[in-house]
Amino acid sequence: MLAPLQQTMTTGSSMGYLRRAARAVTDRMPRLRARGLIMTPVVVGLAIAVALFVVSFWPNGNPQAPKQDAILEAFKADSDQDEPPVGYYTTESLIRSLDIIVNKRGGFLSNDVMPPFVLMDNIAAWETGAIRQARDLSLALRNDVSRSQSQSNENPNLVQAQILLNNDSERWIFPSAEGKYNNAIEELRAYRQDLVNPDSARGDFYARADNLATILDLMNKRLGSMSQNLAASVAERRRATMLANDPNAAAAKRQPIEDVSQTPWMQVDNVFYQARGTTWAMLVYLKALKRDFRSVLEDKNAMVSLEQIIRELEYTQRSMTSPMVLNGSQFGLVPNYSLTMSSYLTRANAGLINIISLLRDG
Repeated sequence: MLAPLQQTMTTGSSMGYLRRAARAVTDRMPRLRARGLIMTPVVVGLAIAVALFVVSFWPNGNPQAPKQDAILEAFKADSDQDEPPVGYYTTESLIRSLDIIVNKRGGFLSNDVMPPFVLMDNIAAWETGAIRQARDLSLALRNDVSRSQSQSNENPNLVQAQILLNNDSERWIFPSAEGKYNNAIEELRAYRQDLVNPDSARGDFYARADNLATILDLMNKRLGSMSQNLAASVAERRRATMLANDPNAAAAKRQPIEDVSQTPWMQVDNVFYQARGTTWAMLVYLKALKRDFRSVLEDKNAMVSLEQIIRELEYTQRSMTSPMVLNGSQFGLVPNYSLTMSSYLTRANAGLINIISLLRDG
């Protein structure tokens, strides 16, 4: 009698427990469903953020520069000549540097509009500096170095290359900037082919002192501008010197006696990386010019000065120990990377002024 009664009571208790558990789950279902609607987007968003963070390590913002010895080896492999013609190093260096800028690992980021690449403005700033230096060199090749005199014809390939390189670097569609830059590379390759071919009536390179002075003068102006921008990482008062040393000089607008210049805090790293891109390309071109204009530099006793300028600019490419561009005060506890970079550019700028003076007056 007791055993069946106990079994009935146990079964009834179990059924009651199951009913209560089912009722508790049913009561919680709206809350669980609401929590799921909230947590699912959060989890998906975190997964996407982690994926984008991992992908952001793929692009290469400071790639390896082309080597002049590698250019010579490639020339010997493709030609039966022992030495390339004058101008080959400069032209090939321009081609290879542009190819690296546009087609490096991760591609060209200046015109990207999708995350995470649109957020990687440091690499875009580096590309801007390097592209501007390439534009300066292509302009000098078109207007001066490839022409025997001012009344001579322009090289059509260099004309097209210079025009294509001046396309907006932020243009991403119809046509894209990298598409135009790759077309410029093809035009430069056509010019290089005419340069190597002794039977071609087109394509020449005149390694004269005045042509080298023109190239270095463009670099000099670029370094002076970048040095000023870097120095403005901290607020400083500057005297107006635009009309100095010329009593008859005039300006369209009234010039202040002095003004305060400072780079916005959010732009300090962009200016720094733009300077690194500028000096990266400038180093490549100076090393090529050193070979193509060797006789001119030795005749003017300017070879040592150029080597010192190259050494100064190589310091700008050293790896950073900090994950960010530090921007301390001039003599503060925290270093200021922009002022350090500016000091190297200033010394290189002074060296270029000396060489230009030797080339024109020495």
